[in-house]
Amino acid sequence: MQFPQDALARAAKVKLLLMDVDGVLTDGKLYNLPGPGGDMVETKAFSAQDGIGLRWLVWHGFKTGVISGRVSPATVERATQVEMAYIYQGHVEKVPILEEILQKEQIAADQVCFVGDDLTDAILMRRVGLGVAVANARPEVKQVAHYVTSSPGGEAAVREVCELLLSGHGLWQAVLDKYEI
Repeated sequence: MQFPQDALARAAKVKLLLMDVDGVLTDGKLYNLPGPGGDMVETKAFSAQDGIGLRWLVWHGFKTGVISGRVSPATVERATQVEMAYIYQGHVEKVPILEEILQKEQIAADQVCFVGDDLTDAILMRRVGLGVAVANARPEVKQVAHYVTSSPGGEAAVREVCELLLSGHGLWQAVLDKYEI
């Protein structure tokens, strides 16, 4: 995939990828199913292509994480599967979480990419080096993004961001070579 030069230049500085969950790692739909005890259990679907992209980032030394307004066991399970360093849930106000993570990592905000889709994400996108909106993001969020994915959330939008980050660091060809492509 060809990426704009400005996005690649911003991606070249990134060490940490942070994301919203619903509408970014998922299509935003929440499924309530009856559990074994008769109670309702919430679940959601995640993209396998996003998953391998996130694993490639970890293999190449990037850290990843989520900051979500909702609390969901499915999010914890997915974040664990793809070896995310940060899992923050139940935080509609995300700026304090970003500041906490920057402090822990001892990195500057321009070394962070944040991917979002809704108004609560726009404020973080303005504060980081690479703010990305997914294709199904609110129009106001797309306006503040440095890059807008061609794919909607839950349908490999995060994979596209992973490829952008790896390309920005000159690592995408190594991934292709690994799979003899």
